[in-house]
Amino acid sequence: MKLLLVVNPSASSVNARTRTVIQKALSADHRLEVATTSRRGHATRLARRAADDGMDVVVVLGGDGTLNEAANGLAGSDTALAAVPGGSTNVFAHILGLPDDPVEATGAVLDAMDAGSIRRIGLGSVNDRYFLFNAGVGFDAAVVEQVERRSGLLKRFAGHPLFIAAACNTWLRHFDRRHQAFRVTTRRVDEEEPGDPVTTGVDGMFGVCLNTDPYTYLGSRSLSLSPGTNLDSPLAMVTMRSLSLASLVPVLTGALGFGRTPVAECRGISHRSNLAEAHVTGYRPVPYQVDGDYLGEATDLTFRHQPAAMDLVVPRDQPAA
Repeated sequence: MKLLLVVNPSASSVNARTRTVIQKALSADHRLEVATTSRRGHATRLARRAADDGMDVVVVLGGDGTLNEAANGLAGSDTALAAVPGGSTNVFAHILGLPDDPVEATGAVLDAMDAGSIRRIGLGSVNDRYFLFNAGVGFDAAVVEQVERRSGLLKRFAGHPLFIAAACNTWLRHFDRRHQAFRVTTRRVDEEEPGDPVTTGVDGMFGVCLNTDPYTYLGSRSLSLSPGTNLDSPLAMVTMRSLSLASLVPVLTGALGFGRTPVAECRGISHRSNLAEAHVTGYRPVPYQVDGDYLGEATDLTFRHQPAAMDLVVPRDQPAA
């Protein structure tokens, strides 16, 4: 196979020794080219060029942001994406069941390629950007923005504790919890038109559109918001109407699997699945994120299910993620 290894040198688990070991492993039985990202959006251009050049697989050594960029370059092509975790959270690699260690994960990727374990998956999109696992609006994205404001070294090594600290800080100081931020309307795959915004729309402060589940991880523990959603299914939209502690605690315990009430049944939660489309209208400019990357603020966001959009290298023993 012809492979392109895309390396994000700023990712937390990427160092010279690890990179050398991975390059040797990938080049043992395959034709390998290596490219290093140098700026935001660079992985998209590298992946698109690889697809145009007829590469078989683009292997990404980096975090979720680099993976997302590569997916945006590969969507609609016949070149597959493979993930090697190199970031601080590596949500998508965890969803796929890959080892945390990038060298071990490379071995799993090579085994999958040798076995032909490549499958066509669906993607989500928000406006003109594809996403692999989820896109969030409101409080969720405000937390991501706070994380991205931190210094590079803190982001590189603090990992999950930094996200927890940023969530607490955002809840206390940086997000309006008194007023609804946006309204969500949805259309299921079996409906021709979206619901009426007045009669079927839902107001929210925190919304996440999921292409697969779980939503994220705290260490090795998954936060599951929509267990029936996976890379072969349409989208799900989970909206929180309140950010009070009385609303947050049951949702958090349910997502972690400690509570008796599933997230979809928690008070103040709207859970809609099997979606072809969702539309968010902000009552004010609201922050949004895609696969953990903060993209700014918007007042109109359209989420769409893009079926059979991209090939993905999947570990052989991994069920549908």
